[in-house]
Amino acid sequence: MSWVSSYFASSVGKKSVMALTGLSLVGFLVVHLVGNINMLIGSDAFNHYSHFLLSFEGIYVLEAVLAALFLLHAFFGLMIAFQNSQARPDSYSVQTKSGRGTTFASSTMPYTGTIILIFLILHLFDLKFGEHYSVPNEEGVRDIYKLVLVYFSKPLHVAWYIIAMISLAIHTSHGFWSAFQTLGFSHPKYDGFLRKSSIAYAVLVGAGFSFFAIWAYLQHGGNV
Repeated sequence: MSWVSSYFASSVGKKSVMALTGLSLVGFLVVHLVGNINMLIGSDAFNHYSHFLLSFEGIYVLEAVLAALFLLHAFFGLMIAFQNSQARPDSYSVQTKSGRGTTFASSTMPYTGTIILIFLILHLFDLKFGEHYSVPNEEGVRDIYKLVLVYFSKPLHVAWYIIAMISLAIHTSHGFWSAFQTLGFSHPKYDGFLRKSSIAYAVLVGAGFSFFAIWAYLQHGGNV
């Protein structure tokens, strides 16, 4: 199995892991964003949706897989960033000639990734493990809807959330198409389409999640 360890120790192996885990997380974000639409329908819809997810028998397995994907993505991302920082100055000139590492999004990947990591940790503590409100007359159903509105009743929380979503948009605007390129799907015929799709996805995710934060703030917190 030495070839396996050698592969993942190589630059190609690390980038492949980054690409596969990144695309998996991209898919999760879309599902998460669609699920948040239940907030607009009302408290019952969102709370029952949340309760269904939390009471699902395989939720812990899914959460473990999701956590593993994110940790692998972050770990290999940090390794690649460190190796790039240790590279010789002339390696940068080689990269720029290939068209890589020249955009704002690509050059800030380690920084936006760090912001996303910090955000995720705080997000889990503030919402998943945050204040526990119960839905009246429904035993065992947590009022996640109220928790979200109370959390976003504070302008500072909304501002931090939007900053994190902007970072996510910048990160995915490069990472989305770069993942396909890493996996060998690069071709002049559809490179332009992948780049445009990457930007469209980044705008959708960044603006979509930010919208829910602003919407929640406009509901005056938990006083509804």
